[in-house]
Amino acid sequence: MAKSCQVCGKSPQVGNKVQTRGKAKYLGGVGTKKTGITKRKFRPNLQHVKVVTTNGTHKSMQVCVQCIRSGRIKKVVRHKPFKLPSEEKAAK
Repeated sequence: MAKSCQVCGKSPQVGNKVQTRGKAKYLGGVGTKKTGITKRKFRPNLQHVKVVTTNGTHKSMQVCVQCIRSGRIKKVVRHKPFKLPSEEKAAK
């Protein structure tokens, strides 16, 4: 399987790594010059997460962090959250 998000399909993008030399003019220099341009990959931040699917089953998926943060997926609850005793029991 390719390194891509199983929810939104985000996959590695190709771009350039630009190396510069010199000091910027606004900092008092004579300006920066490009000394090299090479290809590089921008990889998505993928996490291995257990997800609750739409039919209620649990599934392990590779999901990008933006999908996790935006709430596109629902994580599996491994432990029930702590519940306070009801007010009626506390009053007695």
